[in-house]
Amino acid sequence: MERISKSYAMIHAKCPRCRKGNLFANSMYGLHSQKMNAACPYCGFVFEQEPGYFYVAMYASYALNIAEIVATVIAVYVLTGNTDSPWLYIGIIFAMAVILSPFNFRYSRVMLLYWLTPKQVKYYSDIKPLPTYSGKN
Repeated sequence: MERISKSYAMIHAKCPRCRKGNLFANSMYGLHSQKMNAACPYCGFVFEQEPGYFYVAMYASYALNIAEIVATVIAVYVLTGNTDSPWLYIGIIFAMAVILSPFNFRYSRVMLLYWLTPKQVKYYSDIKPLPTYSGKN
């Protein structure tokens, strides 16, 4: 069986056990809410390990927000050189937080599954697909 790299699987939000099934049922941006699959469509791995498992993802999302805010402030300062108007910074930071919220939601959960709980999730490259798997994640 082909081995799928961990970085590829993380970037494309794939199941941490088989790295073939999608974690999410829909795309990141659109006029719909984010919907995470309850289980992997390829191997059947249940993503929520225990009740409230993804509450920890809020902390990862917070860390992503802080990193994005710092990067945004530095970029705005470098591009504009403005130190007089706090409203410029507040407006741009607010806009970036809203625009990147689907990214933060999705990748905070991916980070939780891949980095923060790696001992519970082992990668098996030779897992066979479920009989109900249609090939369309």
